[in-house]
Amino acid sequence: METGQGNEVGSGSGSKARFRSICVFCGSRSGNRPSFSEAALDLGKQLVERNINLVYGGGSVGLMGLISKTVYDGGCHVLGIIPTDLLPNEISGETIGDVIKVADMHDRKSEMAKHADAFIALPGGYGTMEELLEMIAYSQLGIHHKPVGLLNVDGYYDSLLHLFDTGVHQGFIEDSARHIVVSAETAAELLRKMEHC
Repeated sequence: METGQGNEVGSGSGSKARFRSICVFCGSRSGNRPSFSEAALDLGKQLVERNINLVYGGGSVGLMGLISKTVYDGGCHVLGIIPTDLLPNEISGETIGDVIKVADMHDRKSEMAKHADAFIALPGGYGTMEELLEMIAYSQLGIHHKPVGLLNVDGYYDSLLHLFDTGVHQGFIEDSARHIVVSAETAAELLRKMEHC
């Protein structure tokens, strides 16, 4: 995986943005709480304000559809990466932005990582968590040196963060590796923290 270069485009805050593109892992469903959809929309708006492009799973439904449409409508580039077998499940109607079709999930994650300068996970299911955990493991192994963030909407990831802490306390995760993951409850706070990683 390649390490991306920092974004040289001005952000909404007047400072230089660190990221040109961020890969967002999220559900192809919207979940049961309106706050999950609101968080996806807010993250999309925050990316647009900072002129950060989106790399994502390529779907047009659920949280994937919300964030991709928000970023695309805001004028930033959207790149979706989707395995051909998932096309009938994750795309409803027209695709959003550019779409790269790949053979399988492994190729999807590899392509997403190649095009992103950082990673954020919104709430999602097994696929979202698997993608997130792979990026955390790759960071621990030194395969990439890109920030990894969790948008912990309504405490969705509290149990996962507690599991990471348990791994440290039980001697399976180094304390330094526990700090690979940056978490926050809002998109603006998470992006601020990631920009200082």
